[in-house]
Amino acid sequence: MRKEFWKYIAALLLFGSNGIVASHIHLSSYEIVFLRSGLGGLALLLFFLLLRQKGNALRYRKEFIFLGLAGLGMGGNWMFLYEAYQQVGVGTATLLCYCGPIIVMALGQVFFQEKLTKKNCIGFLAVFLGIVCINGQAFQEGKTLWGLFCGILSAVMYAVMVIANKKAEHITGLENAMWQTIFSFLVVAVFLFSRQGISLEIPQGGWMPILQLGLLNTGIGCYLYFSAMGRLPVQTVAICGYLEPLSAVVLSAVLLREGMAPMQAAGAALILGGAMYAELAGKRVRKKEKAKEYARV
Repeated sequence: MRKEFWKYIAALLLFGSNGIVASHIHLSSYEIVFLRSGLGGLALLLFFLLLRQKGNALRYRKEFIFLGLAGLGMGGNWMFLYEAYQQVGVGTATLLCYCGPIIVMALGQVFFQEKLTKKNCIGFLAVFLGIVCINGQAFQEGKTLWGLFCGILSAVMYAVMVIANKKAEHITGLENAMWQTIFSFLVVAVFLFSRQGISLEIPQGGWMPILQLGLLNTGIGCYLYFSAMGRLPVQTVAICGYLEPLSAVVLSAVLLREGMAPMQAAGAALILGGAMYAELAGKRVRKKEKAKEYARV
């Protein structure tokens, strides 16, 4: 269990450093995501073949279609997030993107008949106030409306990815990550080539951060994440998962010198605290409902 725990923590820290690595790649957000998803998908495919894992994609074709939709959500999430990195900074973009879990919870009652509780609503309100604080601070600093809009859209696409993913119940783990990343690569490739053709010029010295982002942060990061997550307690996964946005904000402040004003710090606390509160409250409600079902049986 300890080994799996540290694998999960390592994956979260790798994901949290994505924005830092991307800041050293002097390409458009679309080109960065194209290279990241291509290299990451290739690495995950190699892991899948080397570990000789059994695939369920052909057995569950309807779920495979939902996985394609999840890949579309992943590609959109990454494109909007990396555009937001360039426009408003890594810290602000990450916090806006992390409103995605709240959107998933809000839509859960529509797609999965999950009930909203008072605690959920309190968490939603905290996140909303956090967004207001961050956006207000961003406007004072003269950051672009387009960048803030991309941050919110990245959260929406994250919700699409998660909701579609839940429909693929039998395609899990490393296979799930591999297919999602491959579908994401195909979506971004079509978008990029329709926009600028096949031309892609890598600046001098740009391959090192590109390989780090694609092979290490995405390929190895996803392998560590999915191989450890299924063997850890749900509570541990939920609480430790907030290390990713927290590390992204801290690293951006330390390494990129992205200052955090008091209003922005308050917004960060409201978003992370509200999201964690709503998620943990939701898990308690689901546990109680399952306990009641078992008691009836």
